[in-house]
Amino acid sequence: MKAKKLAACCMDLVLAFSLAACSGGNSSASTEEGNASDASAASASVPAQSSGEDASQSASVQAESEQPASEGGNTLVVYYSATGNTEEAANYIAQATGGDLFELEPVEPYTDEDLNWSDENSRVSVEHENEDQREVELVSTTVENWDSYDTVFIGYPIWWRIAAWPVDSFVENNDFTGKTVIPFATSASSGVSQEDVQSWIDSLNL
Repeated sequence: MKAKKLAACCMDLVLAFSLAACSGGNSSASTEEGNASDASAASASVPAQSSGEDASQSASVQAESEQPASEGGNTLVVYYSATGNTEEAANYIAQATGGDLFELEPVEPYTDEDLNWSDENSRVSVEHENEDQREVELVSTTVENWDSYDTVFIGYPIWWRIAAWPVDSFVENNDFTGKTVIPFATSASSGVSQEDVQSWIDSLNL
């Protein structure tokens, strides 16, 4: 399945904003790359070829996001949120674009204990170490009127520098032919690089 345009690879911009105040506005202070929750004080970004830390790019996108959604195209914002912050980012994007929301819900939800990446026996830690256990069954991967959407945002928290794997089932079970696909992510510690996003996309044959 080939997307008509992969905005993550060609957009020279970053959509970044604070989702919580408890970090004092510095979400990059921690270097704990294994953080498996949504960010407690996160930045959400559309990964781009330029640096995700470029404040001028961020300001440019914020102004652009305030413009009305373009006519003639439908937008869908798909997201998985472990602790609520990716959901907040998804709501922001849906409001800015006039898009519809679709939440990815694991059949077996992750508990706080499951998300404790510092415990080598926790669910996310075991899944991280055993790739064959990352196939997370979702309540639904079917979006009503899927064919009517021209642009699909896909949001997730960063787990060990890659997309949280509950989103993989959705991507693998849908045909993105002819759609513009825009990943976005939240992270409390791990950075979001173009290489990381491209590696994830390549692994899913998107």
